[in-house]
Amino acid sequence: MNMNPMMLMQLQQRLGIFQNDHPKVMPFIKAVGENAMQEGAVIAMKVTTADGKTIESNIKINANDVETMKMFMDMGKH
Repeated sequence: MNMNPMMLMQLQQRLGIFQNDHPKVMPFIKAVGENAMQEGAVIAMKVTTADGKTIESNIKINANDVETMKMFMDMGKH
């Protein structure tokens, strides 16, 4: 995969803005990755739109998901 360095810099800047706007999200994701990302766990997601509509879904974690999360966490350490 070929990544545009300028796009990576913009993404890093946007991530910083996101973290400032939502300081609890990254610690939550880190805690999930360290403590709950195991095969058989279920991640449930719910979004309520500004007009009150609800969209919900969930996924049951499999071995591929665990490996992918490990890769993301390792990327964050470097």
